[in-house]
Amino acid sequence: MRPAGCSVSIRDESQTHKHTVAVIPARYASTRLPGKALADIAGRPMIEHVYRRAAESRHVDAVIVATDDERIAAVVRQFGGDVRLTSPAHPSATDRLGEVAADLDCDLVVNVQGDEPVIEPSVIDAVIEPFGNDASLSMTSAFLRFTNPDDADDPNVVKVAIDRRGCALYFSRSRIPFPRGPQDAAAGPFKHIGVYVYRRQFLRQLASLAPTPLERSESLEQLRVLEHGFSIKMVETRHDSIGVDTPADLERVRRLLTAGARA
Repeated sequence: MRPAGCSVSIRDESQTHKHTVAVIPARYASTRLPGKALADIAGRPMIEHVYRRAAESRHVDAVIVATDDERIAAVVRQFGGDVRLTSPAHPSATDRLGEVAADLDCDLVVNVQGDEPVIEPSVIDAVIEPFGNDASLSMTSAFLRFTNPDDADDPNVVKVAIDRRGCALYFSRSRIPFPRGPQDAAAGPFKHIGVYVYRRQFLRQLASLAPTPLERSESLEQLRVLEHGFSIKMVETRHDSIGVDTPADLERVRRLLTAGARA
């Protein structure tokens, strides 16, 4: 498996993929907020909000929840969603998706985080679209410019540094780049939006690789891709999202969705 290129092609009417499945990894045993996938938000469990957002994407053909917990599976079935039970031994969502992808008949797999109940469907579409006619791509993700510079110092908010080709250089919970020299807006800081699109075969090979030192150190599974020498094409968006990691995050999305607002 060779490192993927990071070329940008002009989109045309021919496409290099035919079928796209969004998979939502969801586990019950969250360290900071156990059971958050089932937390009530405006009368619906969080996992249902994520599922509905993913299903609104114009480019997604099917949505599946991947979980190792029967409580989550039962709730997904109750609201009419598709769910697959996976092994509880997976160290990351990438590995959980890899198990599901082994049985999928599709070209692209979209990883929509199970704790992103306000993810915009248009962001999912934007991260899928570079695959439209670029056969060199193996993986994409999204970022945006911080509207509040102080958020760049929050370890719960993941940052990404991007090279001149538009590919990720590094992801970190620390502020990157460190503001020591002359500041250039082109350098960031940029907030990473945790939605990923993979070629199915690339995802399966990625899931077969052992977790890497930086991945374990930062607790960021996307670093496994970079540590093994592969590329992640980054797509800029103007739409923010809120990953629910703490009780304060949960209350924030409750307020937003109860009011019918977007992030």
